[in-house]
Parts: sequence; C-alpha cells; structure tokens
Amino acid sequence: MKKTIFLLAASLLFVSCSGIRAGKADKRLDEIRQELNAVGFSVAVIRDNRVEYTGAFGMKDLESGQNLHPDDLMRIASISKSFTATAVMQLYEAGCFGLDDDISDALGFRVRNPFHPDIPITYRMLLSHTSSLSDQGGYFSLDVIRPDITPDVSGSFNEYAPGTGYQYCNLGFNTLGVLVEIHSGERFDQYVRNNILDPMGVYASFNVNDLDSTRFATIYTWEEDRFVPSPQAYHPRREEIAGYVECYSAPVFSPTGGMKISAPDLARHALVQINDGFLDGREILSKESVALMQTPQSPGGRTTGNETCGYGLALERTDRLIEGEIMTGHTGSAYGLYSAMFFQKEKKFGFVVLCNGCDTSIPGRDNGFMAVQTDVINALYDIFIR
Repeated sequence: MKKTIFLLAASLLFVSCSGIRAGKADKRLDEIRQELNAVGFSVAVIRDNRVEYTGAFGMKDLESGQNLHPDDLMRIASISKSFTATAVMQLYEAGCFGLDDDISDALGFRVRNPFHPDIPITYRMLLSHTSSLSDQGGYFSLDVIRPDITPDVSGSFNEYAPGTGYQYCNLGFNTLGVLVEIHSGERFDQYVRNNILDPMGVYASFNVNDLDSTRFATIYTWEEDRFVPSPQAYHPRREEIAGYVECYSAPVFSPTGGMKISAPDLARHALVQINDGFLDGREILSKESVALMQTPQSPGGRTTGNETCGYGLALERTDRLIEGEIMTGHTGSAYGLYSAMFFQKEKKFGFVVLCNGCDTSIPGRDNGFMAVQTDVINALYDIFIR
C-alpha cells in the first residue's frame, strides 16, 4: 500500500513539474516568435529519452489566418539528408556495397574529378561532403557529372582531391538517392517510406503527392520588409513522376532536402539515433551504422576547434549551439524555412525546431546558426534540461 501511494505521489509530481515546464515554454517561445518576427514555428523536446513537449506558435498561413499546429507538416530542407543517409546505411548493412567503394561501379558511368582523374569517389565521401563535388554546375540532375552528356564536367568539381577537403554539396546527396534506387530496386521515395518512415510509425514523405496538402504549413521568404509565400516548396511532382527514369530520376524527390514531416515525428527520427538505431523496440539501423553516422569524418560544420566535433555521415557534431554541450544533428534552410534537429545521445535529450518564415534582416547569432535556431533551442534547454 505504501509503495502504491509513493508511486502515485511520484507520478503526480512528475506531471506537475512537466506542466510547469510546458507553461514556461509556451510563454517564452511566443515571446521569441515576436522578438524575431517569425511567421511561426513548431517544436519538440526529447527529455529522458522520450518526447516530453511539443508546441506550435504563430501562423500556419498568413492569408487564411490559420494558426500553426504541432502536427502540421513542413519541408525540412537539409535535415532530409539524414533520412537519405539512413537509407544508404541500411543498404550498406545489407552488403550491397562498401562505404569506400567507387560509386562509378553502381552508377554505370565513370564519375571522376577531372583535376584528379585517378582517385575514385566513394559513398563515404558523398555522405561526408568530402567528394570534391560542387553544386556550381547544378544539382537537380546527374547529367552534370556524366561525361557522355556533359563533356566538360569540371564545373561540378572543386580542384582539391576527393577525400582531402570539405564542401557542403547537395549534388552528392541527390546522387546517393539514385544509388539507393540502384541497390534496392525500389523508387527512392518508396524505399524510404517502406523501410524507414512506416517502421518508425510517422506520417511523412519525400513525395509531396503522398501527403494531405491541408497539413502543409505555408513557407515564406522575407523580401523587402514583407513575407512572400513560397508555393514551390510543395510543388506537385505528377508530371515529373510520369516521365520518371528508374535509377536516375531520384533528384525529382530531392533526397538532399525534400522530406515533409512534423516536429513531433522528426523527434522520433532523432530518437532512432539516440537509441543506437532502435525505436519502440524495432531496429531501423544497426548500432554500428549509428556510430558511423555520428562520428566526424571531416572538420566541416560549426565548431570552435574541438577535435570531437565536425561533420559525420549526414550528421554534424557541434559545440557552438549550446554552451557546454556537444550536440549532434543537422540544420535546414530553403524557400524561407529554417529548421534544426539536434540531440545529446549520452544524456538522452534533444530538440526539433521548424520555422516556416522569419525576418532575415535580424542577424544570425555569432555561432553560425540562425537566431531562430539558436534562441529557441537554448530556451528549451534552459527550461527542460538545465
């Protein structure tokens, strides 16, 4: 009887403390939204290895006056790379290739930096942005690196040797999307849905046509002191899919930045990384693959010089987001959206922020992150974790 009373009291205390923290967060985050002149943002907090708090502030759509809801979907931009990397690592685990294999062998055409034609470009290089590929020639088609289509591919490469330098590159991840199709035999968006999203139990997709468009939060750019909608963020892909070439047209779905998902569901994706590849008892990735993704492969990313920080395989380790903490995750920015997903694996906490538009005349913080990413995450850390 005494044990039952104790457990009940502990439970009530937890609920009370959680409610107090949530109330503080609601108040502080709405203040930040107004300070930064943000259209809106949704958030999720992982604490003690579970999603403890979700919230949404501001507007889903300015024209209709709809308020933003935590379950509304946004195109999360470059955080999408971590989903593509998860797909790649699953196929690596299945023995389809080695991370240091030449991608040319699978693609069926020779991919070489013309400044260093004898050095193969590998899966690991693409995942870590060390391939020497460049977005300068475009990244919506692999045509730009096919010598039979583009005789001079030098515009899509840097002059340094593959594996020796870091440059963030969207073309590399769109190429990985094609490789997922080649090795899996499935269309990219369908592979991700069948092997990652559905097993995680989340409502999301790289394919905009799979989703309920009424749940999309309108994304806005800041132009000349006003917000302008970016409908291209959710542009239907029916025509492109009708002419789809399997094992080549994956950039249609933007493996580099095209995932549409809510903040609470993105937090579940972070929990996979926190829990060595498992979610709700189901294995999404092996512990070894998770470790590889989180281990810096290059000094890229935002760091003060800490040797444990840098860019891994589609995940960044940084000591510049929260003072005194080394966080792992990714940011995104496109069409006016700014997003962030960062977690602390050992301490089992993390944060997601999805902002559908903010006043970019307000300067970013001196840590390399946007103000909305920094201020919201640090406020949540102070309230829920510190």
